[in-house]
Amino acid sequence: MKKETTPKPVSDANTNVQTGDAVTLHYKGTLGDGQTFDSSEGRTPLTFTAGENQVIPGFDTAVMGMKIGDKKVFTILTEEAYGPIRAELMKEFPRANLPEGMEPKVGMPLAMQGPQGQSIPVTIVKVTPENVTIDLNHPLAGKDLTFDIEIVAINDPQYTSSMDEEEEGGCCGSGSCGESSEGSEGGCGSGACCDEESPKEGASCSTEKPKKKGGCGSGACGSQSHE
Repeated sequence: MKKETTPKPVSDANTNVQTGDAVTLHYKGTLGDGQTFDSSEGRTPLTFTAGENQVIPGFDTAVMGMKIGDKKVFTILTEEAYGPIRAELMKEFPRANLPEGMEPKVGMPLAMQGPQGQSIPVTIVKVTPENVTIDLNHPLAGKDLTFDIEIVAINDPQYTSSMDEEEEGGCCGSGSCGESSEGSEGGCGSGACCDEESPKEGASCSTEKPKKKGGCGSGACGSQSHE
């Protein structure tokens, strides 16, 4: 259940972002090689509540103190983003557990549905005649992330009114696939459909790509919390 909060008054151009403010911004995210992994260009800007663990720690820290119209380019190191690639999140399971007719290939993306209905993107990394190995790490694990952002609004009902309508698990939801650097449980580690033996109860696999809601594509700025 979402906790009820009292909306803050709309901020003017002299107001600095503080904890609890609803921040609306445009962003572009790039990797170390300059490749863009996501952008809000041509889409509705991203809105989240600052300091409420709705985004990865480095992103939350970067917006604090900014004002409407401010722009910033910053890099979030792996530890403050989605953490290192974790070997224990490489899971092997029998090919017989795949949907009938599916021909697995290395690099094939799968969309797994966790027991709470969240969509979890994973990738096949190894295929043998008997087994398939999938990578449950967040797609951006092990990477430094650079963001170019511009603050559009602070506590503006034009944007905050749509926050409750977005599905959890989007960019700023709590159901992202990434594991935190502190090693919190849940997310892909405990909610994916495949483990060493068989699919977990109440979950399923498919080759459908996860739906993008709330921006940030593969969860670039999404929270690392998985409760």
